[in-house]
Amino acid sequence: MVEPADRPSAAGQRLGAPESFGVSTLEPGLRPPAQPPGRKVSIRVQMLDDTQEVFQISQRSPGKVLFDLVCVHLNLVEGDYFGLEYQDQRKMTLWLDLLKPTLKQIRRPKNTILRFVVKFFPPDHTQLMEELTQYLFALQIKRDLACGNLICNDTSAALMVSHIIQSEIGDFDETQSWQHLLHNKYLPDQDAIRDKITDCHRKHVGQTPAVSDYQLLEIARRLEMYGVRLHPAKDREGTKLSLAVAHTGVLVFQGYTKINAFNWSKIRKLSFKRKRFLIKLRADPNQSGHHDTLEFAMASRDCCKIFWKICVEYHAFFRLFEEPKPKPKPILFTRGSSFRFSGRTQKQIIDYVKDSDPKNIPFERKHSKILCSSGMTHQSQKESGMSAPIEDLADSSRQVASDPTQETQGAMSHTNGFHDVPADPSSDARQNHNGSPVAKASPLHSVVNGALNGAIVGVVAPSQVSPLTSPLLGDAGYVRNDEEDEARRKKFPTDKAYFIAKELLTTERTYLKDLQVITEAFQNVAEKDEEAFPVSVRNLISANYDPLHKFHQGFLQEVEQRLAQWEGRSNAHIKGDYQRIGDVLLKNLQGLRQLTAHLQKHSECLVELERVCRSSRKADALCRELEQQRVCYLPFYMFLLRPLHRLLHYKLILERLCKHYPPTHDDFRDSRAALADITEMVLQLQGNMMKMENFQKLLELKKDLTGIDNLAIPGREFIRLGCLSKLSGKGLQQRMFFLFSDSLVYTSRGMTSSNQFKVHGQLPLYGMTMRESEEEWGVPHSFTLFGQRQSVVVAASCAAEMERWVEDIRMAIDLAEQSNGPHTDLLSTSPPENKLLEDGGAEHESEEEQCGLRSSLERQAQRGNTTVHVCWHRNTSVSMVDFSIAVENQLSGNLLRKFKNSNGWQKLWVVFTNFSLFFYKSHQDDYPLASLPLLGYSVTIPSEGENIHKDYVFKLHFKSHVYYFRSESEYTFERWMEVIRSATCSAGRPLPSTRKDLY
Repeated sequence: MVEPADRPSAAGQRLGAPESFGVSTLEPGLRPPAQPPGRKVSIRVQMLDDTQEVFQISQRSPGKVLFDLVCVHLNLVEGDYFGLEYQDQRKMTLWLDLLKPTLKQIRRPKNTILRFVVKFFPPDHTQLMEELTQYLFALQIKRDLACGNLICNDTSAALMVSHIIQSEIGDFDETQSWQHLLHNKYLPDQDAIRDKITDCHRKHVGQTPAVSDYQLLEIARRLEMYGVRLHPAKDREGTKLSLAVAHTGVLVFQGYTKINAFNWSKIRKLSFKRKRFLIKLRADPNQSGHHDTLEFAMASRDCCKIFWKICVEYHAFFRLFEEPKPKPKPILFTRGSSFRFSGRTQKQIIDYVKDSDPKNIPFERKHSKILCSSGMTHQSQKESGMSAPIEDLADSSRQVASDPTQETQGAMSHTNGFHDVPADPSSDARQNHNGSPVAKASPLHSVVNGALNGAIVGVVAPSQVSPLTSPLLGDAGYVRNDEEDEARRKKFPTDKAYFIAKELLTTERTYLKDLQVITEAFQNVAEKDEEAFPVSVRNLISANYDPLHKFHQGFLQEVEQRLAQWEGRSNAHIKGDYQRIGDVLLKNLQGLRQLTAHLQKHSECLVELERVCRSSRKADALCRELEQQRVCYLPFYMFLLRPLHRLLHYKLILERLCKHYPPTHDDFRDSRAALADITEMVLQLQGNMMKMENFQKLLELKKDLTGIDNLAIPGREFIRLGCLSKLSGKGLQQRMFFLFSDSLVYTSRGMTSSNQFKVHGQLPLYGMTMRESEEEWGVPHSFTLFGQRQSVVVAASCAAEMERWVEDIRMAIDLAEQSNGPHTDLLSTSPPENKLLEDGGAEHESEEEQCGLRSSLERQAQRGNTTVHVCWHRNTSVSMVDFSIAVENQLSGNLLRKFKNSNGWQKLWVVFTNFSLFFYKSHQDDYPLASLPLLGYSVTIPSEGENIHKDYVFKLHFKSHVYYFRSESEYTFERWMEVIRSATCSAGRPLPSTRKDLY
């Protein structure tokens, strides 16, 4: 029955949709699709919650118009997983073709009801980014169970039904649960396992509907019949079979048992001829020139065509990067079908959701009696990998939180740029103002994903009620007045030498803070348990870093005094030549040469510290505790390399100074002498520094990987890490690859609290060959690696990325050939049950792994913001050459950052290092309040249309994230542009001039 048009509540409103149309598979912000003029026709659609809705479409509208209307009506962003199916006059079930006119497909619209159902079932439900999408998938599973389409054993069926009941009526109550089961049919044979269902329901106390949906999908996706729609057929012998299609390829069933599977990678062509459905397989390498063709007989030609079409769509949806383009129309004759997949591919959906960051619109669960927010819960948000990246650092000096408990409850605020992070991640839970516990990992998880998805994120002291009270955000005095700023700039010197000297001052301040991480923060942690760190190791570190810290304190004071004199702020009455810096540098670098013996000992400090951490769990736990402190904004071992890296900075500063000065300048002689001294020191310590950098990088990667042994061994060099798509039976799967001088390791991101990557396999480089494979596999930017034991097909995100990988792999193969053979096997020697299946994903964790993670890795949750994770989320790569360039391109200083929603500017102290910007209120702060990883960003100058009418402004842009920063002079503007470009422009560049001879 068609409901009247003036009814008070539509389905979209029941699901929480606002009266104005929302977003769907259309571009964001668009209203329902435009329709051709003409008479309107009513089409009835049955939703997954069993309600029926009527949509008005034009007679000539294609199917896509109706489908988009349904998605807009539901405010469904990830609509391309779904489809509209109907039965024609022959009682055959068909999918609505989105490209053909609707009324040419549905001959009798008044008597036809279309069903909105799930069309494409992804292998991993965590790929569904919206809670509404997961809810609709859960409704589909509920329907499949009730209809008997999702066949499984009694235990799985009882567990799934218990999660459905939990989402509908809440916690177990014996009377209520029993009555609910009597009045609702979830299974064809429900009565036989009613006791099992109630027993399972008892265990779900406190579980929210969103978590119940998640758990339901987690169980369903592991079943053999998950997402399977059977199409009857017979083989050549006349045996009754069924064909089905899945994300992996074409499946063959006998009854409800899968007896064969043909992966997409093995299928050369799918076709049909009359009643015969043909599967042509690729040539078997063991049988040269032989092409196998499988033939199945179906009931009719129409049955063959229906199954062929859904196969074409499944292949395109899960295997292609983008929607296939239409074939050109033939001039005279047509051959074959013109049918093609229409819509976004799965990769496009995932990229769209990541880029657009759509808001979670609340909705109502029709069958649920529980009153709760439909927003994603902490646990489900954590498990599904969803997060809302924080858009802004700060238009908050004019804003006040309406709910003081909002941030402590872990909700993401869109009015500010910071998020609370627990001070002690090992604590079980935090308490909100009402005393209820809040999941500990979710706020951190949201912050990490916010940074990785391209937004600035903040780390604020947990004692603060709201990030809005952060001094960085709440101090209105930091909104700059342009006239005052201009007047202030005119007071200071304009000579380039002054700004070079000022760069020395600002970077020296940051360097001294970094030294304090070792001399103060580390020593404080080590003193907590004197048994963990032997006295010899503590003395070794103290003896070789404390003298440097003391020396640079004096050096910084001299530089500050000289800059104050240069600016006229100190001793202005004294007549003297103070507009120079070369003499200060020469004097102090000669003093620094006396500390060369300490600098040479730093490699020993790193080796000894790692040896202690490897042999002592207590020491390792203390080092992890140190890395959780806010002062340790980088991996701790990186701080141990800071003194050697600082020598490179002095050298580069002096090179710029000598290039600026004419030979007749009073400061030229001192600057040139200081440059000669520092160049000699750099050459003397360079070999030691390069070995330390490689060792430190291997140790850092070891923390990011699980299932790997013997990574940091003598002779192994790190070359490149980054994302590639690996072609397998499941299609293109995103994998993280790590290239070393002797092997190539590929991994996937694990679903663990430690955010580590699980190793899938290792390819020794010794004897490896490589071939471009774009034409062979039809995958852009793909190439095949042929190892001695296996071969893999991988695809890069773009041609430039492929070129970098190919070049580095060829270089690594040459290095491996020149060595004495393959090194020690990298993979862990774990029991067989711990071994990850090839491309099996990260679904299964052994009991041993779980225990190990709980004991030794549960404090490592903050590893989600490392370079490896940034590359994973931004689908890029970084080489050791890039790390070397980043070491030389470090910078500190004040920048003005433009507010997003106003013309105001905010003064921040900014440190650029390790491919990231770190933001402080001032240089006196001990730890950063926010950070912005720059890998994947572009840095440009704003265009006239952006209305930024200021000098020395540069723009950082990544997908939908845009930030404007303003420097104080032309020199500092050029320096910021230079160092940021070193991080935002990927590898493939020449090596730093000081390091060429070492590669």
